[in-house]
Amino acid sequence: MINKLASLAIRESGRGLRWLGDCGVRAVAASAVLGLLLPGLSSVLRPMIGVAIFMLLVLAFLRVDPQAVIARIRKPTLVLVSAVWIMLAVPLFAALLMHVTGLSAQSPALMLAVFIVTAAPPVMSAPAFAALMGLDGALSLTVLIAATTLTPLTAPLIAGIMLDAALPISALSLALRLAALLAGSLALSWVIRRLATPARLVARRREIDGLNVILLFGFIIAAMDGVASRFLVEPWLVLGIAALSFGVAFTQIILTMLALPKAARSDAFVVAHAAGNRNMGLMVAALGGALPDLAWLYFALGQLPIYLLPLMLKPLAERIRPSVPDQQIRSGPS
Repeated sequence: MINKLASLAIRESGRGLRWLGDCGVRAVAASAVLGLLLPGLSSVLRPMIGVAIFMLLVLAFLRVDPQAVIARIRKPTLVLVSAVWIMLAVPLFAALLMHVTGLSAQSPALMLAVFIVTAAPPVMSAPAFAALMGLDGALSLTVLIAATTLTPLTAPLIAGIMLDAALPISALSLALRLAALLAGSLALSWVIRRLATPARLVARRREIDGLNVILLFGFIIAAMDGVASRFLVEPWLVLGIAALSFGVAFTQIILTMLALPKAARSDAFVVAHAAGNRNMGLMVAALGGALPDLAWLYFALGQLPIYLLPLMLKPLAERIRPSVPDQQIRSGPS
């Protein structure tokens, strides 16, 4: 009897994970709304943000299609230009803008928020969202890998330019923590891939996507710690930062589209989406969660564009994607 119940529970849980995975961008967008409505769980889950980021990285690497990446690497120009643009040009432009306007001196906490949202690599969900919008997930994934590989090198450099003494940890510690997060998650995914075999992982990709949705749900609840109480005290500040986070995301997307005039429109859009949606959680995990209140508020509300933009941009993506799209990969909404 116990074995039958256990078998039934496993079968039903698998069915539930597949359903969540099939919901894709809708489930991710819904989790963002639900995360705002459950402030009581935020403080409980906040210490788990680092663990959630690590596991999201592991699941993302499990969904990598090596052949799709190799195909893009054989023509590396767009990938290299995109990675340099995302990881160096955009944050340097942001630093210049902050210094020219004087905001860097007036608000070190805001400068830290700008650092997190421009120095971070694209979110791990970028390939999944590109594929779900009918665009080239392989390009998104290759740009993501290139940008993420650069992060331990570029993030300390940008931190020195933007923050100087305001960085909560040393540049070396930041680089080492980023390298440890990336290397550790890649190593664990490699072990799982060896044990499970690629064929089994492909067969279970919907369940992996469902796990991604659950992790993202827990992540955004944890990220929203203090947002509800802050809204009750300073509603206009919260609304303003939420609007600013969307503005920053759209600005990065538009600038990237303009910076890649020679690329196909669909390819430029894929890179622009990656540039506008940054893995701020990776930077927060590397910083050990040591953020001033204002920077944390931006980090929390900055998740909203990440979770909602795929639904908002899908109609545009459908207009510019090729009539015969390139081979896609679906990397899971992590």
